[in-house]
Amino acid sequence: MERTSTVIYRNFNAPSRAFSQFSHDLIRHPRLDSDAVRLLTWQLSLPHGARESLSATARRARIGGCAFTRAKRQLKDEGFVHERRVQGPGGRWITQQLVSSTPLTSAQAAKILAGSPLPTCADDVSPQVAPSPRKPAVGPPTTPPTGGHPEKDPSEDTSHRPAAADEDERSLDDARPLIGVLPLLSPALRHIPPGMRDELARLAVRWLAAGHTPADVHAHVLRGLPGAGTPVHRPGGLVRYLLREVPPRALPVPPAPTPVTPRLSLRLEGARECAGDHVQPMLFRPLGDESLCPACAPPAPDEPMPVPGGERLRAPS
Repeated sequence: MERTSTVIYRNFNAPSRAFSQFSHDLIRHPRLDSDAVRLLTWQLSLPHGARESLSATARRARIGGCAFTRAKRQLKDEGFVHERRVQGPGGRWITQQLVSSTPLTSAQAAKILAGSPLPTCADDVSPQVAPSPRKPAVGPPTTPPTGGHPEKDPSEDTSHRPAAADEDERSLDDARPLIGVLPLLSPALRHIPPGMRDELARLAVRWLAAGHTPADVHAHVLRGLPGAGTPVHRPGGLVRYLLREVPPRALPVPPAPTPVTPRLSLRLEGARECAGDHVQPMLFRPLGDESLCPACAPPAPDEPMPVPGGERLRAPS
């Protein structure tokens, strides 16, 4: 049988302008996918002094939301991207992003960021951290009231985190393991994007709040999967669709209690209570349909009458 082989030829023309130099180790990095490499090389190719954020670069490079989250996490894990929040002039919080062509440790990145000047005007701030324009108030200006107690609880205006937010975060922490085990339940759910897990966990929180158990959620997802052999191209979107509507939890109806009929022991089977005058209930085993025990039953005409002491007298004829 004839064997064929593939031979590849390359034609490379070095650009005379608008080019960047990258290390082969960066382009062939074993733990960076194509989106992460594209995001990093695009950022490194920007002119010196450019302040384009990573999210803006992802939009220009046509990298989707989930792919951008995954690429950014890979770059941060490998030390190519570092990020921190600092408070700038006027008390405004600014996100600083450092992109490097070589991996940096946290200490090295902090030293470089510490020497970088903070922006002094709104034009230098990335769009994702720039404050939104203020809307003018309606009506004439009024003097703020002085004296007296505020109508609302002053704790609402403090910087303390509200208890409801803490409760929501705890509920989200309880739902994350529920979503995390989905890839183990079925091969069709093996490739759920990690960037969607928090979104799916928020949907699972609604199921748990309605009284459903994690087993109920897993059973509902498995029932919604297609038949064997049908590929699932977007498992995250399928799970999101299945968890979007929360049905009411059907509580099990307890069975009606079975009436219990009191039974006598085997030794007393067939016994009957005497209808005669006794200090305590007297049981006897009747020979027919009689309702009196032998002691209470009247003697037959040819039998002696019972007397105290065990003797019996014959009834007079």
